Formats: sequence, C-alpha cells, structure tokens
Amino acid sequence: MSPTTNPSKRPIEELSNTETDAKRIKNENAASSSSGNGVSESDVGITHYLTPKNPGFAGQIKQRYSDFLVNEIDLEGNVVYLKDRGFKMPRKPQQSAEELKTQQESDTLKRQGFEVNPELRKSLVEILGESDVSKIEDVYRQAQKMETEKSFEDKIERTKIHQLLREAFNNELESVTTEDNTFKIARSNRKTRMDKKTFIDQTKDANGVENWGYGPAKDFIHFTLYKENKDTMDAINIITKYLRLPSRAVRSAGTKDRRAVTCQRLSVSRIGVDRLNALNKGLRGMVLGGFKFEDRSLSLGDLKGNEFVLVIRDVKLHPETNVSLEKILKEGCESLLSKGFVNYFGMQRFGTFSISTHVVGKELLLDNWKNAAELILSDQDNVLPTSKEARQVWRETRDACVALKKMPRQCVAENAILQHLATQAKGDGGEYSSNAYYTAVMKIPRNLRTMYVHAYQSFVWNAVASKRIELYGLNLIEGDLVISETNETPDPLAEDEFDEDLREAKFVRARPITQEEIDAGKFKSEDIVLPTPGFDVIYPPNQKLSDLYVEIMKKDGMDPHNMKRKVRDFSLAGSYRNVIQKPTSMVYKIMHYSSPTQQLVNTDLEILHNQRAKDNCQKYMKEKLERFTTDKGGDFTAVVLKFQLGVSAYATMLLRELMKVESSRRGDMCDVKI
Repeated sequence: MSPTTNPSKRPIEELSNTETDAKRIKNENAASSSSGNGVSESDVGITHYLTPKNPGFAGQIKQRYSDFLVNEIDLEGNVVYLKDRGFKMPRKPQQSAEELKTQQESDTLKRQGFEVNPELRKSLVEILGESDVSKIEDVYRQAQKMETEKSFEDKIERTKIHQLLREAFNNELESVTTEDNTFKIARSNRKTRMDKKTFIDQTKDANGVENWGYGPAKDFIHFTLYKENKDTMDAINIITKYLRLPSRAVRSAGTKDRRAVTCQRLSVSRIGVDRLNALNKGLRGMVLGGFKFEDRSLSLGDLKGNEFVLVIRDVKLHPETNVSLEKILKEGCESLLSKGFVNYFGMQRFGTFSISTHVVGKELLLDNWKNAAELILSDQDNVLPTSKEARQVWRETRDACVALKKMPRQCVAENAILQHLATQAKGDGGEYSSNAYYTAVMKIPRNLRTMYVHAYQSFVWNAVASKRIELYGLNLIEGDLVISETNETPDPLAEDEFDEDLREAKFVRARPITQEEIDAGKFKSEDIVLPTPGFDVIYPPNQKLSDLYVEIMKKDGMDPHNMKRKVRDFSLAGSYRNVIQKPTSMVYKIMHYSSPTQQLVNTDLEILHNQRAKDNCQKYMKEKLERFTTDKGGDFTAVVLKFQLGVSAYATMLLRELMKVESSRRGDMCDVKI
C-alpha cells in the first residue's frame, strides 16, 4: 500500500496549455461512453479535468457491490464502523406445565379475593358509576367482558379512565374505546403492562445498568445501520414496517449508495431498544448495532463526510501510455490531494435512462405537465426491460388502464401517473386535460418528483462550474463567492446516491471576496462556491459567470432570477456548492487476482465476525481481520483506493479525475462485466 499524504507542491498548470491532451481524453471518452442511447457526461455539463495531462487508466467499479464500501464520518470526525450486532437478549426461564398450572391457580385465587384500592374505586365510581365499576370487578375476577353504559366525548377524560383501570387492576385489564366513545373492557390472559420500576429492574444487565447495559432511556436511540446492496430509504422503510412506525420516525444524516456496502448512523424515537435489537433476527442484508440513547434526533447534514474504500477491477493502461501504473497512481493521488477535482454533480444525479432526469425537471419548472409525464412514460432504449411493453402500449394506444397492468411495480413514477390517468375521462380530442396530467405528476412521491427539478439545478451548476474552470482554472478572482463566516457548514444538497432526503437542511449564505483578501491569501481554490439556481441565492458578481446562468437557462425558457413557482415543491430556493473538492487520508494499493468474483476488500461484517471468533479462541480467517485482503495473484490487475471526502461530493467524480474515463452508465468506469 502506498501512502500519498505528503504531495509535492507544484505550480498549477495553465489549462490552456493542455488542449491536445484534453482533446485526446474527450475523443477516448466519446468512443467508449455508449452506443448513443445513454446520457453522457457532456450532456449534463461535465466536461473538464483539473489535470488533463495525467494519462489515467481504464477499469471497472462496482463490478461487485462489495467493491464499494462507504462509511459515514460523524460530526466529531469519527468514522462509523459496525462494531457489534446489538446485544444478546437474556432468555426468560421456561415454566414447566405443572408450574404453569400452579401459577394459574394461584392467580385465580388472588383475583377472587381481590379488592380494589378504596380511593381508586371511589375515583372510578365518580366517573363510571357504581353499576359499571361492579361489572368491571366481575370482569377482573371471572374473566368476563363488558361495555360501559356511559360514553365519554372528552379525550382527556378517556385517557384518565384508561390510566385508572390499569392502576386499579394491576395492568391486567384491557380497555378499548369504541366508535361511540364507550369502553369495552376484558381481562387479559397475561399482564400487558407493568409498572416502570418493575420494567427497569427486568432490563438491568449483570452490572445493574438498565436497558441491557445502555443506561437510562432518553427520547431517541441512535444506532448504526450496516447494509448491503440496498437504498437507505428502502432500509428505513423495512425497519419502520417491522416496528409499525411511520417512516419519518427514523432519521438519517444523509443517504448512501445502493450498489455498495455502507455504514451510517440513524435515529429513532418512541421505541424500546429491545424491540430495535430484536429486528436483527429477521433482517436480510442489514445489521443494526451501536445503540446509544440521545436527547435529540439526527438531522440531514449531521455528518462531516464519508470514508470510501473502492475496488477498480480489470485495470488497463491506455494504449499510448508509456509510464507505469504505479507512477500514474502516485502522481494522480498527489494531484488529487494538492489540487482536488471539479466537484461536479455525478452521473447518479441524472438517472440511468436514455432521457436525463434534468430534462424532465425542466418541463416541470415550465409547468409543462403533459410533456413531463410523456417523458417519464416514454419508450426509451435504456429503461427497465420489463417496462418496455407497458411503454409501447402507452405510446401506441394512450390507454392508461392497459399500460398500468403491464407496468412493473418498481417503476414508481410511471405507476403513479398511470394510476391517476386511468381514473380520468379523455376530452373530445381523445386527450387527457392539462389538469389531469398535473394531478398525475403530483401523485408521484414527493422525494421523487422534486428529484427531477433538483437534477435541473445540478445540470446548470455543472455547466457553470465547467466554464469557471475553463476561464480561470484554480486561480481566485475578485467577486468569487465563498461561504459567509457566520455559517457553520455548507448545505449538503447532494448525497452519494441519487435518492434525496428532503427534510429541511441547514441553509447557508455566501458573499463575494475582495482583491485585498485574495492578495492576503485568505482563501484557497477549494473555498470557492457557485450557486445552484434559486430565488434565495446570490449569483457571482463576475459578469461572465452571471451571464452564463442567464444564457444556459434562457435556452430552456427560464430565468435564474425568477425561480419561484406556484407549485411549492418546484419553487427552488437554491444552494451553494464548492467548485473544488479535495480528498484526505488517501492511499492506494495495486493487487492481482485470477477470478472476477474474488474478494479484494473485507466488509465491516466480515471483520467483526472474524475478530469475535479470534477473541473467543474460535476458528477465524487472519486475512479477514483487516480492510485490505492479501494479493491473490493472477493475470488480472485491480487498484484499491481508500480516501475520505466531505459532504456534497461524489466519489465517482474523484475517480473520473484520476482515471480519465467516462463515468456515465455505459462508460468505461461503469461498464460492469460479469
């Protein structure tokens, strides 16, 4: 493994002197990107490298999802690893049949001789009346059922009755409010509740610490989610489904890649740690651990960044390259550490279909509801294969009912549109009304429909950032924007995965810098930010850049200074994004292997299992105690990279700068070969 933590300081080359190399890279990328039916980097404004002279190399990422490891870095700078699989719940001693029978007989005798506390009985009589209280006592003693004569409209009064019944009858009565606000009361076969002290005593560990050793309960439980090949929101939906909670009860600091193995912190409210821990028995491709009680929940942006461990397989040098892979990696990593890379919104932001999501976003921002719906439903070359028939039916017949029956459930946006249109009548011209299309679009889940307009913002930002690099390179110019010193951190608008968490994020302000500040060396190239278009941002005072926003958006019939819309979801405030990102703690390793399925890095779960086995003097694999495996030997070459990035940065854009290959779905970088 070769550390590159002390890069040599070299002057920044003028980008204009590298035109030949840039053209060579551009031509290579154009030839390898696709067969013409996919979205390419240039389609979404990704056009420049900071170091076009560096030759780069070809290779594939994410050939296996375990080739892409992502670990969140929390606000304290700690990397989140899976360090446990929760805790082992103590088994309750099983009663024999004879013991159970004896216990039941004893409980029956106790109930028959039971007398309600006089003061509690008096309170119940005042509310329910003597007749109903007597019936309730019979229910308790003889396991009967009853319904109160009175009804109670006041919710506070109903709550008080439930509490009195639990207290008066040892938590052994079940009371349910009916539609008429009367109470149905029955005796439970077991104690459904217990007093707080008894519960706490039962949860103490061997050292007497409650909650199985995690200490006193607080409003929120924070925990580590380890997941394999699964979206963050999918994982959260599974967890909340099992816990019977709304999905909003679980919060995250940000989303993580789907085709990857990731670790991140989540928070949940109103749940016992034992219930959360018990989920590990039934979860697949997910593990929960690292439980900790906290006073507050996590919010979007509560992270410093992510640590990546990436495997690039089937590495080959470009034909005309006359330097070694070792030299390319050494110089490339040094350059990334010293100069960074253009912090483009990556190709994940724009989807995997033939039509980019930003094109749909443009139509939504223009209130062209029918156009947007038609684009989403269109028959494209790059779509889910099982959706092709449904798309063809829609194109040929405009029959929403038939198309809906053939549309796979995975196509969430398409199903939402078709489900609504299937309920609508067509007009005289055989077309649905504009309002029908609008309502259909609004049936798409909010995080998905706003994703389209955010993609349009990202496209504009990418195009402006490319022009900024073309005009000025890494030089600071008067009027460049930086985040105002009164802000803590930039708004993490972009996450590592295409899905977005749309909860409110911390908003920041920017300001232009002066020539005096540049001369004093107060700022560096990585401090420069550019806004995504919105109604609550300032644009660079530099006329060339400011005019560029106008020029790009004018072609699409929009004005960057008028981003408010009647539909709130499409009314964009805008945000700021650093033009340059630099990785930290970057190391690389060249490895050889003989089979495409050979594992070259170890996951958190594998390391945890083997470390436990070692600690318990059980059989374990020594090479699975560390992140990097040993060299396998073989004819194939791989490069393993480990580095950390701040929020709002795409690892694929770092790889693009290092490898000099197209990062689109059908480009060299992502052309997965199985």
